[in-house]
Amino acid sequence: MGCSECAGFSETAREHAASPRNYGALAKFDGHGRITGPCGDTMDFWVAVDNGRVVRVTFSTDGCGSSRACGSMATTLAEGRGVEEAAALRQQDILEALGGNFPEDHCALLAANTLKAACEDALGRIEAEATSHRTPCSTCVKQCSASQRKEGESERDFADRQKLESRLCRIRHTIIVLSGKGGVGKSTVAVNLAMALTMAGKKVGLLDVDVHGPSIPTMLGLENTKIAGCEDGVLPIGLGQLQVMSAGFLLNSQDDAVIWRGPMKMKVIRQFIQEVVLGNLDYLIIDCPPGTGDEPLSVCKLIGSMDGAVIVTTPQKVAAVDVRKSITFCRRLHVPILGVVENMNGFVCPKCGEITRILSAGGGRRIAEDMEVPFLGSIPMDPRIAEACDSGQQFIQYYAATPTAEIMRRIIEPLVATLEAKAPAAGKTDGY
Repeated sequence: MGCSECAGFSETAREHAASPRNYGALAKFDGHGRITGPCGDTMDFWVAVDNGRVVRVTFSTDGCGSSRACGSMATTLAEGRGVEEAAALRQQDILEALGGNFPEDHCALLAANTLKAACEDALGRIEAEATSHRTPCSTCVKQCSASQRKEGESERDFADRQKLESRLCRIRHTIIVLSGKGGVGKSTVAVNLAMALTMAGKKVGLLDVDVHGPSIPTMLGLENTKIAGCEDGVLPIGLGQLQVMSAGFLLNSQDDAVIWRGPMKMKVIRQFIQEVVLGNLDYLIIDCPPGTGDEPLSVCKLIGSMDGAVIVTTPQKVAAVDVRKSITFCRRLHVPILGVVENMNGFVCPKCGEITRILSAGGGRRIAEDMEVPFLGSIPMDPRIAEACDSGQQFIQYYAATPTAEIMRRIIEPLVATLEAKAPAAGKTDGY
């Protein structure tokens, strides 16, 4: 480490920056957190918990010596503490442990916040596993009819429906992301919507039901990740406050092709919703394949009452025409339409930032006006979006300071505000 990097550091800080403790990902962990600070540095923390105490904690960062020193000291302070006590460590605690006079105090704040996110993720998983063994509906955040057996319903069908509804009634809001045509950036919108919600402190699930072309694992850097089971079902993959499930986690290789007919896809999607232990969620975002076929139809039929659909298009007529079909699909299934997002509306020059119109503009807005649904906004083609998706980073988090990320936030914020303004769901439990 060069002298310019350690200027103003105490001896303790220099040691932690040069040889950080507990560096690198844990192979087995109970909680994970990842945050990108306003300076652009990204930190990851992993915690292992036993009997309510942090028995192991590690970190990584793409930042400089300041980030390494603060992350290293945070892991040192956290080990051996109770999970809630570790989550409560403050920026000042880290700074004082590093010798007090530390020039890059924002790195200590980033370390404290990321450690807190990892600890909260661990607490959430522990709670989800504990509540999964309770009587159905004991932790519902919505009223459900799982305890009422329907006339003529077999015992097995009743048990399946009871389990399905006991999962769904723990989810406050459910949003389905649709597109009439492939290649319009639907999964990109779904991922960044989910990440924006987690960055706002929400507990979020992301369900990828694109059975034939699951892209969510790649976009989140979770390729080759395998799921595990528990007594109550299947555990999703945790990424901070985000719980993820995808058909991609079931494949032996990313090159494997899924060759299934409609009934098999319906069965798998039902298992995703019925068997995956998501626990209590503020939002469940469902990423569907393009079109109005088996997958979106299965999701809408299984979930029943949904908060709404976000429909993604590109500006040109050939894509916008298919948006009409998606809107009609939603109306026939009584799914509220939260709005239309127009993607790839102009190209952002990576050097000067100027937006050049490549495709014909305004198709998404015109369709929204013609069909009398909200138009949420237009997202330009930004090379950094593709870069983030290919590298498993989340654009709205890793490139938070860019104009395109600000456009995404302006699209997402009113959508979320609309849902949050709804009356509290019946059956809400205290303290959730």
